[in-house]
Amino acid sequence: MAVIKDSNGTWSARFYINTNKGKIRKRKRGFPTKKSALEWEREFLLKDAYSLRMSFKSLYELYKDDMQIRLREHTNKTKEYIIENKILPFFGKMQVEEITPIIVRKWQAHIIKSKNPKNNSPYSQTYIKSIHNQLTAIFNYAVKFHDLKENPCHKAGTIGKKNAGEMDIWTIDEFNTFIKLIEHKPLNYTGFNILFWTGIRIGELLALTIKDFDPNKKIIKINKSYQRLNGRDVITEPKTPKSNRVIDIPDNLVELIEEYKQHIYEADPNTRLFNCTKFLFENDMKIYSEKANLKKIRIHDLRHSHASFLINNNVNVLAIANRLGHEKIETTLNIYSHLYRESNNFMIDILNKA
Repeated sequence: MAVIKDSNGTWSARFYINTNKGKIRKRKRGFPTKKSALEWEREFLLKDAYSLRMSFKSLYELYKDDMQIRLREHTNKTKEYIIENKILPFFGKMQVEEITPIIVRKWQAHIIKSKNPKNNSPYSQTYIKSIHNQLTAIFNYAVKFHDLKENPCHKAGTIGKKNAGEMDIWTIDEFNTFIKLIEHKPLNYTGFNILFWTGIRIGELLALTIKDFDPNKKIIKINKSYQRLNGRDVITEPKTPKSNRVIDIPDNLVELIEEYKQHIYEADPNTRLFNCTKFLFENDMKIYSEKANLKKIRIHDLRHSHASFLINNNVNVLAIANRLGHEKIETTLNIYSHLYRESNNFMIDILNKA
């Protein structure tokens, strides 16, 4: 191992590492000081040996490499953003073995007090939970594969909430008020109607092709999802295996989609029905909900609105879970439990009459 000053005044780290192919020489140039070159060399060797004396940042890099081929690109991008912006600034330089539950709780307090820079408001409880889950996942990885004795997050306890409680939805009357304002825009009008009357996700809507719609059987096939990542159109498998599904649609939606297809130029079976990104829908939802004087909801809340409509009309929970593509029926019950409590009030009337 050696740290050498180069002719241009910067420093280089040079050393050998053992691999299954024998010794390999490693070299990295361009360090401004001898100390920084030595620190890089030390950290590299700790990481290469999977030592828990490595920095948390090095552990994250190992975790990131491991997850890269196991998760969807969009999922990895989301994880990277949260970890690199909400977790690494606090833990990055700490040695893994030195991070205790008390240190985790100090970070938790920091996250709870933090505010969204876009609107200067506190983060939602569900987002705080998502941030904490990413830290827990990294330490779980260290426990399983790098002999960390225990996950400090488990002793520290969790923060945030899995579900947001009362969710924002639109009733049919509210949706009708909104949708009338965009009748002059066939793509948006058709897309919003599909979202509200089927409960599919925005990524599933944007991935739909002409062959996914069967007007004779009155169905839509959901078998892929769309994201726009780094300027590229990316089509992936749906969120979960259960998300591969066939959805029955009402007659008026069949007629609407058939009419809309006439507006698509030079279409073939593989042509996307909605050749755009979710920004188009998000922007119109913001503009026209304000014009309609409706409460602000997200695109995803149209999915909740659809589920709410079905629940309040006493549709079987298993049928709803299958329609939404939930992996487990418990997911449906957990998300919409408060709606089931409201819709089942009629049970008391039945018992009183018995």
